[in-house]
Amino acid sequence: MVRRRVPRPRELRPYLRTGPIHLSPVERRLASAATIRDLRTIARRRVPRAVFDYTDGAAETETSLRRSRDAYTRIEFVPHVLRDVSDVDTTTTILGQPSTLPLVFAPTGFTRLMNHEGEPAVARVAARLGIPYALSTLGTTSPEDLAAAAPETNKWFQLYIWNDRDAVRELVRRARAAAYTALVLTVDTPVAGKRLRDVHNGFTIPPTLSARTVVDIAFHPGWWFNLLSTEPLQFAVFSETDGTVAELIDRVFDPTITAADLAWIRDDWDGPIVIKGIQTVQDACLVVDAGADAIVVSNHGGRQLDRAPTPLEQLPSILTAVGDRAEVYVDGGILSGGDVVAAIATGARAALIGRAYLYGLMAGGERGVQRAAEILEAEFLRTMRLLGARSLAELGPERVRVRPNQP
Repeated sequence: MVRRRVPRPRELRPYLRTGPIHLSPVERRLASAATIRDLRTIARRRVPRAVFDYTDGAAETETSLRRSRDAYTRIEFVPHVLRDVSDVDTTTTILGQPSTLPLVFAPTGFTRLMNHEGEPAVARVAARLGIPYALSTLGTTSPEDLAAAAPETNKWFQLYIWNDRDAVRELVRRARAAAYTALVLTVDTPVAGKRLRDVHNGFTIPPTLSARTVVDIAFHPGWWFNLLSTEPLQFAVFSETDGTVAELIDRVFDPTITAADLAWIRDDWDGPIVIKGIQTVQDACLVVDAGADAIVVSNHGGRQLDRAPTPLEQLPSILTAVGDRAEVYVDGGILSGGDVVAAIATGARAALIGRAYLYGLMAGGERGVQRAAEILEAEFLRTMRLLGARSLAELGPERVRVRPNQP
């Protein structure tokens, strides 16, 4: 039989402690997020469905997106024990510039749609984290305004080629004048992918007033208040924005571009050129032969060609082909610091993320992006320590193996 007694007051004291008290509702929301997937759950509640789906969705059946994420679940780490991991070095260089992590905040279009703080919020977090940030041609902040808002950030400029080549050249000159350090040419968008979530939601720019919009106003008043009480939501470098994103891409982007166009881009840009959207060895060799300084193995987050090659699976063969002549990065499907470790151990010099920080942006603006950065950095460092890796040089292919597809 258990003998019972009345506890002494001092014995109750440890059970009466309270956790941190967050007076700000934003801080309370973000404090509950332990993972990027938690931020995704919060984001889904905070913004209209069409906004969340625009960010979260992919092309057609979304098979490319699922496969990209599944590839990371099949990675098995190979740890080494009895290593002194009290001091772990996560620093590297990316295009010759120091970076605290092998990570880049990828370019994402129409960022102020997710939260009115937009691209400057993301760039400032990148500066605090010590990593590069790439501003999209389809961004909602101009190159000059972003440079003024985040002067300490290592800024890259992402470029699409559209029909007005003189306008493209002028945009490149503006980026150079604003001290952007690299040009990221995205080459997997000759036409727009068909994103069925956007079609089903009737998503347009700006949002079209409808019965569904009225309901969204009722359920997401904060998002609508911020939208309507700040500068008009529009692309920073395009004067025409009416309609869907797909219609804009099909109307404005140039489907005739070839590797030969790299020559005139190089004439107008004297810094590093990164080619984003490489999915095969043949194309990797093509653009590196044409003068690319780095490539991103990417299927555009599954938002362009459905059933496209899976970037992580393509990475080893592309590295073998061009890794000694250009830096090779990877994106797609990365939702944790452990995923970043897997990408680096597979051979990438850096990983690019987009949705991961956008979930944070939707969940809580700049503070949400900061929370996403903290989660990723902590997961990355913890995974390295548990692997027994004391620097990125110790994250080699011997630290990962790929499990077969599960039935």
